[in-house]
Amino acid sequence: MIEATLPFPRQQDLLALFGAKDQHLRLLRDQLRVNVTHGDGALVVRGDEDNVHKATDILEQLKDIVQRSGELSFDEAKRVVDRVTGVFGEYMDTEIDVMTASQPIVPRTAGQARYISAIRQNDLVFALGPAGTGKTFLAVALAVEALKHNQIRKIVLVRPAVEAGESLGFLPGDMHAKINPYLRPLLDSLHSMIDFDVIQQYMEKDVIEVVPLAYMRGRTLDEAFIILDEAQNATISQMKMFLTRMGAKSKIVVSGDGTQVDLPLNIKSGLLDATRRLAKINGVATVRLDVSDIVRHRLVQEIVDAYEPIDNRDGKANRK
Repeated sequence: MIEATLPFPRQQDLLALFGAKDQHLRLLRDQLRVNVTHGDGALVVRGDEDNVHKATDILEQLKDIVQRSGELSFDEAKRVVDRVTGVFGEYMDTEIDVMTASQPIVPRTAGQARYISAIRQNDLVFALGPAGTGKTFLAVALAVEALKHNQIRKIVLVRPAVEAGESLGFLPGDMHAKINPYLRPLLDSLHSMIDFDVIQQYMEKDVIEVVPLAYMRGRTLDEAFIILDEAQNATISQMKMFLTRMGAKSKIVVSGDGTQVDLPLNIKSGLLDATRRLAKINGVATVRLDVSDIVRHRLVQEIVDAYEPIDNRDGKANRK
């Protein structure tokens, strides 16, 4: 057990450094099992020697961010902690090479790093996890990267049109207007990685397709990167139909949240069924993301946490 002292004279920066309800400090303590206290213009870190060295390195980096910008988000703090503690492993600095992006697209949690690795190493990947974990965004980014490097000829983005108890036939407007709300999240991800005009050209040439799940029947897709989003709302028969669309040199990513099934209670989710059926097949991977992988506003993590006991109970009812 050793002790290290880090000068921290600016009292006004302590709240930003520690985070709301000391969440940044709790993150540090949970990862490294160290004790951090403040007094007499300094931070004192106590714990095992190796962990104390890592903790002081983290605190120095967090201190620099706070003194430079005056604030520190939970995402920034977590990324520094993950980088120093090495939870990203060899994928820590992995960057996804998209066509355009306002900032580099890299994994921001250890779970996201595993997810990216799984997609690059397997032809079929299932990703399960709550909202905000990057399931769809990272899959779309990897699809754009594959298209940019001529590894595929086509991106196909798919969603089941079953949400909140509605069906397409009862929605107003023509078919385009009916399906647009379901496909909008996929298009939003694309627009952050490819210029709008280029997307339009790709869609006109069928290089990029955004389609409802029902429209996949009867097709075979070669040299394509195919993403099924909100897959918890696909039935078992729909999932079988979708997965068998895979052609030569194609890759499929299936993402969803098993606690947010909108199917009738007597209908099983095809996502949950498929992960069980295909678990032992070579070339198929399942990545499970959790609350710690949420990279949206910090409140999203707490909201998901608050609903988790209810979701687990409801999810079991949907799976029966």
